[in-house]
Amino acid sequence: MNLEHANWFHVVMMLTLCSIIVGTIITAKRGRELFIRRIPGLTAIDETVGRATEMGRPMLFSVGLTGINIATLQGLSVMGYVARLAARYDNRLIVPVADPIVLAIAEEITREAWLEEGKPEAHRPEDVRFLSGEQFAYAAGMMGLMMREEVASTFLFGYFFAESMLLAEAGQEIGAIQVGGTPATNQIPFFIVACDYTIIGDEYYAANAYLTKEPTLLGSLVGQDIAKSIIVLMIIIGSILALFYPVLEKNPLVQWLTNQ
Repeated sequence: MNLEHANWFHVVMMLTLCSIIVGTIITAKRGRELFIRRIPGLTAIDETVGRATEMGRPMLFSVGLTGINIATLQGLSVMGYVARLAARYDNRLIVPVADPIVLAIAEEITREAWLEEGKPEAHRPEDVRFLSGEQFAYAAGMMGLMMREEVASTFLFGYFFAESMLLAEAGQEIGAIQVGGTPATNQIPFFIVACDYTIIGDEYYAANAYLTKEPTLLGSLVGQDIAKSIIVLMIIIGSILALFYPVLEKNPLVQWLTNQ
């Protein structure tokens, strides 16, 4: 981090915000319940899995076209949660991937999910499939899977590009419940139009903490929200002070703070 222009205030603020995040993590690990607002798209995941199970039809989960990055790792963590639900309810989860490294990780995540639920013999490694590293070849293969398997639910969590609308429309065509989430802001409108539930903005990165309620993740998420609120409040206060600075600049306290 480049701090060559930082003064004492920047250092104090950085230490304060980091302390808040660490403090909320410690508080969560001690068993205190921390509040997170309800996120409809994430709450609907259990309902979406349940519907597919009732219909006796499989589910499909895509983590996008990119290799290993933050967006893909977040999508894989949500996939792990869905895989555990699928194993618990004796349902299939089809995971088409576009990257060989992601393929190996997805295979291991699904295997562990069925193992954790005590049903290793029910795991189907062939349901984690490499389709293609090419954008529209992957999209065509995934749409074919949706149609042939007649999936009841689709989950689109990852970084998507122009194929996002094609995938979401294919899911709509077969009547699947769809939950979509992506940090690619230019693709979010397509998910909003074609998916039943859409994860927007920071909700995407809050998904793992929201679903698992793991104390470290939960505490980190709440701490970051508090830190963001403090930063927004300081921006508002700074804007007001900047607006009235011509009037306040002769105040000795303001002059001292400016010189610092």
